[in-house]
Amino acid sequence: MPSAYEASSLTALLIQKCTTTISLKKARQLHALMATSATLSAQSPYAHNNLLSMYGRCGSLGDSQLTFDKMPQRNIVSFNALIAAYSRTPSHANLPFKLLTHMEIEDLRPNGSTFTSLLQGSSSLEDQITGSELHAQVVKSGFLNDVCVQTSVLGMYSNCGDQESAEKVFEDIMDKDVVAWNSIIFGNLKNERIKNGLHVFGSMVRNGVIPTQYTYSMVLNACSKLGNRDCGQSIHARMIIFNTIADLPLQNALLDMYCSCDDVQTAFTIFCRIENPDLVSWNSMIAGYSKKGDGEMAIDMFVRLLRMSFAESDEHTFAAVISATGGLAASDYGKPLHAQVMKAGFQSSVYIGSTLVSMYFKNDETDSAQKVFSLIPEKDVVLWTDVITAHSRMGDGETAVRFFHEMRQEGHKIDSFVLSGVLSACADLATLKQGEMIHSLALRTGCDVEMSVCGSLVDMYAKNGNLQAAQSIFSQVEYPDLKCWNSMLGGYSHHGRAEEGLKLFDEILILNIRPDHVTFVSLLAACSHCGLVEQGKLLWSQMKEMGIMPGPKHYSCMVSLLSRAGLLEAAEEIIIESPFREDYLELWRTLLSSCISNKNLSIGVHAAEQVLSLDAEDSATHTLLSNLYAAAGRWDAVAEIRRKIRGLMLEKDPGLSWIEVMNHIQVFSSGDQSHSHPRIDEAQYELHRLLRNIVRSETDEFDVMVFET
Repeated sequence: MPSAYEASSLTALLIQKCTTTISLKKARQLHALMATSATLSAQSPYAHNNLLSMYGRCGSLGDSQLTFDKMPQRNIVSFNALIAAYSRTPSHANLPFKLLTHMEIEDLRPNGSTFTSLLQGSSSLEDQITGSELHAQVVKSGFLNDVCVQTSVLGMYSNCGDQESAEKVFEDIMDKDVVAWNSIIFGNLKNERIKNGLHVFGSMVRNGVIPTQYTYSMVLNACSKLGNRDCGQSIHARMIIFNTIADLPLQNALLDMYCSCDDVQTAFTIFCRIENPDLVSWNSMIAGYSKKGDGEMAIDMFVRLLRMSFAESDEHTFAAVISATGGLAASDYGKPLHAQVMKAGFQSSVYIGSTLVSMYFKNDETDSAQKVFSLIPEKDVVLWTDVITAHSRMGDGETAVRFFHEMRQEGHKIDSFVLSGVLSACADLATLKQGEMIHSLALRTGCDVEMSVCGSLVDMYAKNGNLQAAQSIFSQVEYPDLKCWNSMLGGYSHHGRAEEGLKLFDEILILNIRPDHVTFVSLLAACSHCGLVEQGKLLWSQMKEMGIMPGPKHYSCMVSLLSRAGLLEAAEEIIIESPFREDYLELWRTLLSSCISNKNLSIGVHAAEQVLSLDAEDSATHTLLSNLYAAAGRWDAVAEIRRKIRGLMLEKDPGLSWIEVMNHIQVFSSGDQSHSHPRIDEAQYELHRLLRNIVRSETDEFDVMVFET
């Protein structure tokens, strides 16, 4: 039988093991050993309390509760250990409050540790009412000077979104330690008061409190969100000056900050100095190159990661590298990566699915994008938004609107991004009723005040012919961004209101807002519609002075402006100097069309030759050339062109029309007999009925006229 000293030593050893064990299997073995070695004394709860804490640390709340229930004697530490275990688990965070009542029955008063754990529980539940009641008990019980308890109160208010109350608690803490400072900084960041969080960090430093690695990680993440490289770099410099030892999470925070601020070169330098980079480090670098638009370097980093054996790629890895390949050929990069995703078992991931859908849409592979979309069982708002905006951007507004209604039927929350996308689709389709319905939805959800939605509403109403509504919405925006200004400019241009558009442009310049290429497209188009040649030339020069390189649409507007004014030689010179003269044949067609009305055969024939040299079967150009010869009285040339047209058997591409019926958009072309329209027979029957009525009405009118004469 062991001596008292040996038994005491064994007890101390087993209890010490309890404080470090995190394996449930080992915890149960220790418990059994302590039970068989008479370590668990009926008189003292000390050993039981350590067992209780050990099970809580191992995540076995059932064992913790069982140990607590079987304890022959309990003290405040016993209750605190079980309360702490429950409070750390969000799904059980409501149970500690029942223990508080039990504690009072056993005549035990809560201490600082009790309140700290209970506040953590109410924080996990985001239950501010219970948290406030606990705060009152803290004051009543005299723990106002307990920094740990006050910090827990502060954290509870922050986690419940009441940052003002959190700051009041923080101000009342007499001797603020680094944990209190970290808590108030974290609360600001969590509640999207990022700049304020950085200001608090500045106050912390000025008060002589030494930041921890966790502090630096938080404020660097704040700089990442703001994209503030200067601030992030100054924090990095402070770390170096004060010899702060950067652990891996802090090094990853530095990587993320530089990558988020587009300084991938500095990020890569830091990455190379990390002794053992983890998957987070690799993901940050891949995402950094992807954001920078350097797809090949992102793929290179991904390939290097695959050669490492320490970790498998996760969702963040695949999402980052697939995003980087959007501008590259899908067959070279996107599709092989898609195969890797399927091999890794992530084909149902909505996070990766969004990037795959975006990649396929960027490569104009709509069918592949639709297939990926349909295979994702639980679609989120981001995925739906990507699909809707992609279809809208590609000019398939009908599908964009249909997907929007499907998204709503699935019960997803509507946000400003998806509303902006579907409103753009309504603008391009010129479906006013659909647009008005979505506007009312924006009003109900409160998204109508979002800048992106305002701009899309202005654009939608303007393109649907309701310029007054567009002006009304625009006038209510206090500080319009450039997109919103451009939408209103586009509206004036669309309606041929050049004077109003030019006044609006003057306002943009007065406000020191820098115009972009979209601004000048709208202005030049307005000048073209109204024949303001001199004003158009002035804007053309002004655009170049601002460093904005003219694109195809700018050249198209200028050619149209000059051609309509009869300045055909000047229009021809503009085309010749354009870098798009061979890729954008519409410039020559515009000039050719104006040559018909001006009967300028030489320039017109030259314009036609330029198009036909690149596309000999261009039906529109052959037709325009025939009309030019007819205008000039060259009937022999007209006959020859028409013979050539018949020989080539050219046909004009049919124009499309659409109509909105019962909230559905029907698209059709002239002579369309397709049975893809489910109600085409019904529509034809109705059309024939109307025609018969028209014929009958005309016959009746004729009879009346004959009778009266």
